[in-house]
Amino acid sequence: MSSGTLRIERDGPIGYVVLDNPARRNAISAAMWHAFPGVMEELGKDPAIRCIVLRGEGEVAFAAGADISEFASNRASDDGVRSYEAATAAAHHALESTLKPVIAQIRGFCIGGGLAIALSCDLRYCADDSQFAIPAARLGLGYGLHGHRRLVATVGHANAREIMFSARRYDAHGARELGLVNRVLPSAVLDGHVRALAADLAANAPLTQAASKAAINAMLAAQGDYAQCEALIARCMQSADYREGRTAFMEKRKPKFEGR
Repeated sequence: MSSGTLRIERDGPIGYVVLDNPARRNAISAAMWHAFPGVMEELGKDPAIRCIVLRGEGEVAFAAGADISEFASNRASDDGVRSYEAATAAAHHALESTLKPVIAQIRGFCIGGGLAIALSCDLRYCADDSQFAIPAARLGLGYGLHGHRRLVATVGHANAREIMFSARRYDAHGARELGLVNRVLPSAVLDGHVRALAADLAANAPLTQAASKAAINAMLAAQGDYAQCEALIARCMQSADYREGRTAFMEKRKPKFEGR
């Protein structure tokens, strides 16, 4: 059985969630899926954290998928399948529903469940040695409807069909051409680039980011919560941060947002 864990690291306003299972190329175990909601809630409630980065431990993989070695026990019955799928759904929801921006920092293998969890992040940046695939068609498993929706929303239906039907593996530049990632970086500069980007996001108005994230997610969902979007937008307009942004613009200085 896998002994993988999720680990939290903090670097100023940046919170890192680390997929820590290097012996299995950071394959995501059942325990790791179950840990996502608690980890994301902890970082989501921490006012010092303004941006979250999801990465894999080591240099070999972001995540080489769900830990298939557990499937014989965790997915051996209908109840087991339902329980496992509920855990993965909760993990994806935890990433998508946090009101803070989430960046996937990808190097090496990003396969199957690893790519699915990356697609639940807001932004994806990868090293030029990365590899991507969803091999469901070579395993005979049914890929979930929510995962399909995220994939289509990210790459479009034509590219989603190629990815799913072929089960082929794409290199970093092929993934960029499909729209799976925002940018490809040399491996040596990936960490610094993502850290700088996360720091830039952390300096921006968190209430505005939260409202935009909710609005974009609502547009992607089968039934979006537009009432929540309107409430978050209204909160921005009534906030101290909005007054600070206007004042800083007039005074030609950098604003200092506090999320209130």
